[in-house]
Amino acid sequence: MVNYRKTFTELEKAGSKFWPTELSEKEAQLSAIPLLIETHETFINILSVNVSSIEEFFSTIESSNLPANLFLKHLVILSDFGGEMLRRVSNEFVNLFPQGKFNYYWLGEDKTYNFKNFDNINKKLVAKFSNEKLKIRDKDLSITIQKHASSATGNILSNSQKDIIALLLFGSAYSSGSEDENDVASILAKCEIGSYLGKPDELNKFLKQRYIYVSRVTAGATSNSLGQIAQKYVADFIKQNISQSSVKIKSGSRLPRVTHTDEATGRLTSFDIVVTNDTKYVAVEVSFQVTTNSVIERKSGQAKSRYEQVEYAGHKIAYVIDGAGNFERRSAITNICSYSHCTVAFSSSELSILCNFIQDFLNS
Repeated sequence: MVNYRKTFTELEKAGSKFWPTELSEKEAQLSAIPLLIETHETFINILSVNVSSIEEFFSTIESSNLPANLFLKHLVILSDFGGEMLRRVSNEFVNLFPQGKFNYYWLGEDKTYNFKNFDNINKKLVAKFSNEKLKIRDKDLSITIQKHASSATGNILSNSQKDIIALLLFGSAYSSGSEDENDVASILAKCEIGSYLGKPDELNKFLKQRYIYVSRVTAGATSNSLGQIAQKYVADFIKQNISQSSVKIKSGSRLPRVTHTDEATGRLTSFDIVVTNDTKYVAVEVSFQVTTNSVIERKSGQAKSRYEQVEYAGHKIAYVIDGAGNFERRSAITNICSYSHCTVAFSSSELSILCNFIQDFLNS
C-alpha cells in the first residue's frame, strides 16, 4: 500500500513556500491586498509629484495609470478611514462643515477647499460617502482593473471621490475656529498625508511608520480571507478530480463520533473539509501561511487527539500544509506529519496525491 504520510523534510521539499499564482488570482477577486501591493510604487510616485494646488493634484491622479478608485483605496487604508468613519462624516457633515467648505494650512498658506458634493442651496450632501458610492469595495476594484487594462479612459474622479481625497490629505490641518473644531479634529486626526506631497524622502519615512500600524489592522482579516480561499481551492480540486457520484465534499463539516472531548456525548469537531461516501469519511485540514503565525501551532496541538479519535472511529485525516511561514515551525509540522494519514503540500501534483489517498480509502 502507498505511504501517503510525508516527513517534514519531504513536505518542505514539495512545498510552494509562497502564494501560488492560482490562489493569487482568486484572492485578487475578493481582496484589495494584491492590487495594493502591486500598485504601491505607482501610488507613492503620485504622492511624490510636486503640486501647488489640490486641483492640480486631482489632475495628477487622473492622468496617471493608476485607477482613481484604487488610488483612493490606498489613501483610505493609510488614513485608517473605513466605512464607519465615512458614514460618520456623511451623517455629521452639515454640523462639521455648515458652509460646505473647510480651511486648512498647506505650503505655508491658509487655503480653502469647497466641497463639490455639497448642495449649498439645500445645505446637504448630493450623495453620502460610502465604500459603495466611492467605488472602493474590493469587488469594485477588481472590475475597475479589468476595464482599465482595456481602456485608456475612465480614470476620472467623481465629485465625492475628490471631496474625500481632500479630507484624507488635509483633514488633520483643518481649522475653523468654531466650537465643533475639536470634534472634527478627532475624526480627521490621521488624515495628514497631504503634508508630505512632493516630498519623497519625508513621505517614505512617514509611510514606513504608518504601514506598521496598517499591517496590524489588515493582517488578521487578510489571513482569514486567504485561508478561506485556500480551503475552497482544495475542496474544488477534490470535486473535479474524484469522479464518483456517490462522494460528497463538504466544507466546515464533521465526522461521526469525533468530538472535542474524549466523551461520546461531546460536541462534534468541525474540520475544514470532509469527504465521504456516507460510509467512510476523510477529514482534510488546510493551512497555507506565507508569514509565520500561531495557527499551525494550534493545529499541531490538536493533531494527536484528533488523529486518535479519527482512527478509533474508523475514519482518516489528511493535511494540506504549505507556505514559508508554516515551514518555519518545524516542530509543529513534524508533529502534524506524525499524526496524519496523509500529508501533502499545495500544488496540483500534491493535491492529486491527496485525491488518490481519498479514493483508495473510500474504495477499500
